[in-house]
Amino acid sequence: MLKVGLTGGIGAGKSEVSRLLSSHGAVIVDSDRIAREVVEPGTPGLAAVVAEFGPGVLTPEGTLDRPKLGAIVFADPDRLAALNAIVHPLVRARSAELEAAAGTAAVVVHDVPLLAENGLAPLYDLVVVVDASTDTRLDRLVRLRGMAPEEARARMAAQASREERLAVADVVIDNDGPLETLEPRVTAVWEDLRRRADQD
Repeated sequence: MLKVGLTGGIGAGKSEVSRLLSSHGAVIVDSDRIAREVVEPGTPGLAAVVAEFGPGVLTPEGTLDRPKLGAIVFADPDRLAALNAIVHPLVRARSAELEAAAGTAAVVVHDVPLLAENGLAPLYDLVVVVDASTDTRLDRLVRLRGMAPEEARARMAAQASREERLAVADVVIDNDGPLETLEPRVTAVWEDLRRRADQD
């Protein structure tokens, strides 16, 4: 098994690279998706969040009110740490389950937005960083996601810098151009990952 960490700044195109790798046969472990799963209604994770933050973080339907919880934790580092102490172990446990189920010959790609920020590079056999210039990322966030430029800049500034991400990269996929140029790059990276997995 080859364990790959995949990351990239917001707007760099990491999700598209993840989709393309999946189409080649990679097993994708999406930490954002798992983070949502572990706090769905009826889960121990949601019960723990409510115990910590109170029932005010639930919608009338009993699901997690993410904007309300976000307003609490992003304004207070201690509250954010309390949330992370609940969610991160659950995400790690579920990720380990999915990885174990993939089989020994698999290329398992962990899609982790905050890999550089949280110092997670040592957990993987290698790290792939999807890279695009600041201008390109800003344009995508405004044009494709409908963000206001100020919001887009704030979201980008809250993440690791481009230099910090590139510092942990074993492989860099340049995604400054159109999708047609991205696909052959991802195919070449996939062939390299497959070779490495077969050598293990």
